[in-house]
Amino acid sequence: MSAAPSHQLDPVAPSEHDIELARESSRQLAPFATQDLRIKIQGSNQPALELPAAAVRLLVHLLTQMAEGNAVTLMPIHAQLTTQQAADLLGVSRPFLVKLLDEQRIPFHKVGTHRRVLFRDLMAYKARTDGARHEALDELTRQAQDLDMGY
Repeated sequence: MSAAPSHQLDPVAPSEHDIELARESSRQLAPFATQDLRIKIQGSNQPALELPAAAVRLLVHLLTQMAEGNAVTLMPIHAQLTTQQAADLLGVSRPFLVKLLDEQRIPFHKVGTHRRVLFRDLMAYKARTDGARHEALDELTRQAQDLDMGY
């Protein structure tokens, strides 16, 4: 069995115990998410650990996702994804993703005969489609209000 690439960790699905700890930890850390944070590990002779504010925000987000029972993983923005990984992240089938690539809606490059998608390009596509979806929903809401179709 091959190891995961060094730029990506396997998803971690939280246990019930993890969910409870994550819920409490995220609640306690959230007020400190806008500042650097010094942490002293109880029972340790080591000096306090200092976390940058950006890492604290990321940790709060990670803990919040775990508290909701979601599996989480870390992936750098420059990571190269296979078409299956990219499809999984978008929640679509691999053939649908390949169609998007062939239509040049998401940039990709080839490694040999295999397509690779940059994580940042995939997230840019997702942001565009999410924005268009929100605009369409807002327009439908306006139309319903104009027609007095509210409940």
